[in-house]
Amino acid sequence: MEEDKGETISTTTTTPADLEPASISSPDHPLNNAYGSLNDICYELSSLQDLACRGSWKTILDKVARARTQSLLSKPHEHLIYLSYNTIALTKLRRFSDAVTELDSLENGLDNVIYTYENYPDHYPNRHGSMVPFSLRWLYAELPSRVGNRQETLDRFYILLHFIRSKTANDQSTMSDDIWKKREGLVINSIISHHLSHKEFGVCLELIKDLIKRDSNPTARAVLMSKLGYIQMQLGDLEGAKVSFRTVEANLTEETIEMKNLVNRNKALMFMVGKDYVSAVREYQECIDRDDSDVVAINNKALCLMYLRDLSDSIKVLESALERVPTAALNETFVVNLCSMYELAYVNHSDIKKTLSNWIARVAPDDFDSSCTRV
Repeated sequence: MEEDKGETISTTTTTPADLEPASISSPDHPLNNAYGSLNDICYELSSLQDLACRGSWKTILDKVARARTQSLLSKPHEHLIYLSYNTIALTKLRRFSDAVTELDSLENGLDNVIYTYENYPDHYPNRHGSMVPFSLRWLYAELPSRVGNRQETLDRFYILLHFIRSKTANDQSTMSDDIWKKREGLVINSIISHHLSHKEFGVCLELIKDLIKRDSNPTARAVLMSKLGYIQMQLGDLEGAKVSFRTVEANLTEETIEMKNLVNRNKALMFMVGKDYVSAVREYQECIDRDDSDVVAINNKALCLMYLRDLSDSIKVLESALERVPTAALNETFVVNLCSMYELAYVNHSDIKKTLSNWIARVAPDDFDSSCTRV
């Protein structure tokens, strides 16, 4: 069974800002003020965004195909935005080779002059810079690893990191700086994830420490310091992890539920390492009492109960979460753990897992991997 350590790196992190052209640099940029809605920026963009939020990736593929065959996209940037959604959808559906092919349809890479505003003065008078959405740059870096070329992914992510830092160095706009700092964090976390998967802990430590130095936001620093603690635990440096977790608690400036739960989850992890599962359950329960959709706390509380040989209660914790907050709780790790508990607890676990699988088929987003039920 997998144990969620509290870190989650999404396959893709896509927000409206990520789908905007990478050259936006100030509040007076045309794409910030010239349009009143998402649909003013791009044909039916609000519909695409809504479908993505609901996980309707197959519908997105159909919508993109229809727009292309019926020539509904009139401007160059619209083709790039639709290509972005199509590539994201293919990636979410684990059709990685098709996603690579989609990106390969771009002529001579992302930085070709044909993907700049200056190349189309009739469409974009007085605009300059790249119209490539940031999500495409992230996918261009990530996808090689999904088809077996990990080194190419790392190389591209480091190049993307340099690209981002050149933007923050040359742009004085506060709004733009905040956007690029978030993107820097996303890319560094992606790099760390790839290094962690190959147990390259030394590189991970250097990257996370550098990011902590660069980020002045107290909340962001607390999250990063917690991640540092997780990496130290992977290295077996429990004393170092304790210091990192104490630093998070001592420097906590925001008394938000999110930050309080972060502190409790850090404490619980240390209890779990020491096999003090009763104390860990107490910490996780505090998190759940504050936020009943804290899936990390719910999942790990159930694991602790299982380690305490209380399979009945551990199953109840996970089943209750699926009923109460299905959107938050329905992920593969959660379901794998529940099905493993069924296998340990029940002779007729196949029938129970089949019932769960049928329910998942009705409510899960398109990208949910139903094989995790092992039916």
